[in-house]
Amino acid sequence: MSTYQLVVRGCLVLEDGVVAGELGINNGVIETFSPEQAALNGERTLDFEDCYIFPGLIDAHVHCYTNPEEGFINNTASAAVGGFTTILDMPYDSPDPITSVERFKDKVALLEQEAIVDVGLWATVAKGGTWQIGPLAEAGAIAFKLSTFEADPYRFPRIPDHEVLQSLQLAGKIGLPVAFHAENGEIIGHLIEEYSEKGNVAPRAHMETRPPVSESVEVLKLLEMAYWTQAKLHIVHVSHPRTIELIQAFQRQGVRVTAETCYPYFLKDVGDLERLGTKAKMNPPLRQPEDAMKMWEYVKAGAFNMITSDHVPWDKSKKDAGKENIFKAAPGLPGLEIMASLIFDRGVAKGQMTPVQYAQLLSQHPAEVFQIEGKGRIAPGYDADFTVIDPHAHWVIDEQKFRTNAKITPFHGQKVQGKIIHTIVRGCTVYDGDEVVQKPGFGKFVANKVGGSK
Repeated sequence: MSTYQLVVRGCLVLEDGVVAGELGINNGVIETFSPEQAALNGERTLDFEDCYIFPGLIDAHVHCYTNPEEGFINNTASAAVGGFTTILDMPYDSPDPITSVERFKDKVALLEQEAIVDVGLWATVAKGGTWQIGPLAEAGAIAFKLSTFEADPYRFPRIPDHEVLQSLQLAGKIGLPVAFHAENGEIIGHLIEEYSEKGNVAPRAHMETRPPVSESVEVLKLLEMAYWTQAKLHIVHVSHPRTIELIQAFQRQGVRVTAETCYPYFLKDVGDLERLGTKAKMNPPLRQPEDAMKMWEYVKAGAFNMITSDHVPWDKSKKDAGKENIFKAAPGLPGLEIMASLIFDRGVAKGQMTPVQYAQLLSQHPAEVFQIEGKGRIAPGYDADFTVIDPHAHWVIDEQKFRTNAKITPFHGQKVQGKIIHTIVRGCTVYDGDEVVQKPGFGKFVANKVGGSK
């Protein structure tokens, strides 16, 4: 009988169901599966008994360098604690976004020195820079992220519509998705100016100045562009039911569009924004309670391809700047360490989502949408990436224990059922339930599979 370097045993969440069994692993790759207990010999065995062993979770929407003091070390440590074996890092780095092959390669080199889990990299397009799409794809960019809303003319710009169309055409020919932050700057800018002049700067004003139409009108335009270009369009952080309904309508017409939502949009609402203020500020904003409830129904029904964190590691001072005026606070929340458990608690623990559905939203579908080889499933030939959750464990979220510098969350103090007790990347433990046990540099660069560098 063969002896494997590692045998992992427990309740395996496979593509078609949950099976009590074990896996034989060599050189960081799954070689065999056995539905029987103690059927495989291993130099080492990890027996997780009745805990769920999920395919390694993938967060497709992370901002490691929005705060340049944060970086890969802290964020990938947070990812390991939160059960994420792969993250896809956004390109809006401070001070310089990832718009060129030179910047991209510099970031890959940094990743290879600092990352603790595996990391894929998004790229973006500067104004007048669509010609960089081909070279960035060759360098390994996992996808391209653009915005219809200009947060910063250099780091987070809005490029003209004709360049948006060209970006979709170019990336479409290569086979990579183009994702969009979809909000209408003219609508939002006018409303913020109007509210500010009237002194209406309380937390609720953040939602009212970014109404649902400011999201849906931009998504509608992008959907029509995707129809005519036949590109792969991805809409990030969908916040309102109307938006996903539009996406579904175009999917029925054959448009290649995928969508994500973020966990706060179905776990929190504008009441939390009013109560917690800057702690709960994000773009797009939290919506009405009935909208959050409907978003959860759409999540359960499979309308969304994935759930992401949109993890943004602002330090507390950036949030505190808006205590007297919500418009002055930085938008965004840290989420890598808590998202997986929060979704497990709301879905699997309460019987509203099966473990297989959970694995699809947080692992299988992100791997499929972004064409990540060897990730997203528990099957022979796939990387031995696993997220182990104890379904019986209860714990309380404590923002002060976060590995990220952003020790602030609207979920602070919330009781949760379902705890990450082990995170394994390529057959190696990176988090043992108490500590991050791998050093920076263990994580690997995940390139696209359509011509990127390996």
